[in-house]
Amino acid sequence: MGPALEAVRAIAAARTTQVVVTTMTAIFQWDDVVGDDPLHLPLIGCMGKASSLALGIALARPDIQVLCLDGDGSLLMNLGSLATIAQAQPANLVHFVFENRAYNITGGQPIPAAGRLDFALLAKAAGYPRAYTTESADQLRALLPEILAGAGPTFVCLRVAPAGPQPAIQHGRMKRQLAVVQKALAERQ
Repeated sequence: MGPALEAVRAIAAARTTQVVVTTMTAIFQWDDVVGDDPLHLPLIGCMGKASSLALGIALARPDIQVLCLDGDGSLLMNLGSLATIAQAQPANLVHFVFENRAYNITGGQPIPAAGRLDFALLAKAAGYPRAYTTESADQLRALLPEILAGAGPTFVCLRVAPAGPQPAIQHGRMKRQLAVVQKALAERQ
């Protein structure tokens, strides 16, 4: 397992014009790598909802690829989203899950069944046509062209090390950034 930051750097380097929905640790990692981003929607205080919101954007804007940077603990709080996404079959959705086996934001407690769950297998069983598991940033970089080019929904489990303590969450930021993303998407019509 490598650092989550390395996986985020690989995704950011491969990204072109995709909308990026992040939650939990991925918010801070994305900010560290990309900075201000009019197509980044950080979900703050919405643990478990990143995949659902990413699905909504993907369905509303099938012309734009949507990257969801989810956490393993977050996904566990909303496993039903796997079935909902698989049912909808959005070809433009790539669902990345950072499997660090901990709830980083709330203090690093282990997630239920840490190390025993196979998130990619759960996604395949739900009906995602493509699911991957990566063990390193190098493996992810090698797979990203295939991941981003193929029809989705696509699921990618990123096995990463826990990130450690995180900065304080800025609760008003999500509302402000939502307006920025809405404006950016409206301009791309």
